[in-house]
Amino acid sequence: MEKEKVSCSICLDLLKNPVTIPCGHSYCMNCIKASWDTNSQRRIYKCPQCRKIFIRKPVLKKNIMLAELVEDLNKRNPQAAAADHCYAGPEDVACDVCTGRKRKAVKSCLYCPASYCENHLQPHYDAPPLKKHKLVNPSKNLQENFCSHHDEVMKIFCRTDQQCICYLCTMDEHKGHETVPAAAERTEKQKELQVRQQQIQQRIQDQEKDVKMLQQEVEAINGSADKAVEDSEKIYNELIRLLQKRSSDVKQQIRSQQETEVSRVKELQEKLEQEITELKRKDAELEKLSITEDHTQFLQNYPSLSALSESTHSSSIHLWPIKDVSQLSDELQDMLRNAWTGISLSATEVDVLLSKSEPKTRMELLTYSKKIKLDPNTANRYILLSKKNRKVTLMEQLQLYPDHPDRFTRWWEILSRNSLTGRCYWEVEWIGEAVYVAVAYKNISRKGTSQDCVFGFNNNSWALQCEEGSYTFWHNSVKTPVSGPVSSRIGVYLDDRAGILSFYSISGTMTLLHRVQTTFTQPLYAGVWLSDDGDSAEFVKLK
Repeated sequence: MEKEKVSCSICLDLLKNPVTIPCGHSYCMNCIKASWDTNSQRRIYKCPQCRKIFIRKPVLKKNIMLAELVEDLNKRNPQAAAADHCYAGPEDVACDVCTGRKRKAVKSCLYCPASYCENHLQPHYDAPPLKKHKLVNPSKNLQENFCSHHDEVMKIFCRTDQQCICYLCTMDEHKGHETVPAAAERTEKQKELQVRQQQIQQRIQDQEKDVKMLQQEVEAINGSADKAVEDSEKIYNELIRLLQKRSSDVKQQIRSQQETEVSRVKELQEKLEQEITELKRKDAELEKLSITEDHTQFLQNYPSLSALSESTHSSSIHLWPIKDVSQLSDELQDMLRNAWTGISLSATEVDVLLSKSEPKTRMELLTYSKKIKLDPNTANRYILLSKKNRKVTLMEQLQLYPDHPDRFTRWWEILSRNSLTGRCYWEVEWIGEAVYVAVAYKNISRKGTSQDCVFGFNNNSWALQCEEGSYTFWHNSVKTPVSGPVSSRIGVYLDDRAGILSFYSISGTMTLLHRVQTTFTQPLYAGVWLSDDGDSAEFVKLK
């Protein structure tokens, strides 16, 4: 295991003058140089293990730590190191010439075909006929280079059947086919390979950029949500503080009223109790008078005892003023309503961030259907408007539109009359060579031939290119191939506050083609761009 860690994956021996390339893999300096020199004309520098491609040839520097590890390993077991270094193991390519214990092959010859160790390979370097042979890194699959029918090296490529063949095959089953030398076909395929690699690398860069943008969007959403929560907490805390203060004031006012009223009632109570005592005294005197037998005494005392003063306290007795407390309750409710207005304003921002989930079915999308009418003042003069400004067709003849600053002068484009706000959904029926279904800011350029005017080729617009066999999404001149069933109707869903723009293929079923997650900074308008005479697009009236 220790030996494998310090072995070169090219020569399969212990590292000699080890170097580590940028991806982290290590090789003998001569092995990696030889590997890169083989592809120097194509300027391809890649790691033989992980296949990572480097645009510029990395500078090779000796890995001192690995060199010391190899040296220590050789010192501890010099004989085993020397033996293992020379002889082939189960995973190695063995020399085909060696007898007995076979040595490791350092090269394979495609013409012999055989694999050779260092000793048996020497004739290929010395003998002039053998110098012309093609040597490659050791390979266990040399027999695959031979024709199964004629046992000859396959040096020819049949383009008709797309397979490698030998020269004898050209005389029988591949007779009359288009054939070229395998090396020539490799050169062509290598060019295609480079194009594919560039496309993949470009897609990787684009998707990494999208991932970065999505991460920024997540951070923006989290930041906005945190701020909305913080603002709401401040409002609620202030409301609680106001309620507590108001509650304290109300309590103090109630207690003050309580004290006043209790004092008044007690004073009245004392007066009533005194009056009761006086009345009881008079009642006793009257009772005494009523049993007097002397008529003269009765008549003389009656006037003074029968006179009864009227009570002056009964009219002063009334209930404690409950209406005052009701008024305080009304004031509290008014204060709550005013405070809630501020809370609702902050909650609106939260609603935007934590809005309902995005529609998943066409029925859900249709609930947000938007009636789109196109603006004649923006139409290029070769565009014919019809069907109540919902359908456009590219014509050969100029249309008699008046001059207007909003009109597209060069590109065959048009925008909607009204902006799109909130959640909107619409569908476009298209016919032609290439029709671009788009959304754009109102400030997109209208004059001249620059890309600033073209839907999808600037930072002010987004466009789905619809062709007979494919789709392509464009934004800021970045091209993104889109896969999905091609149909003549495209659905567009927009949520400008959530920053979502989605395109759907509408046929028997609905298929999501492409989805954009971004931040829209201005109101958006629907638009189309026609590319050839006869192309047309209609904003369908949805039920």
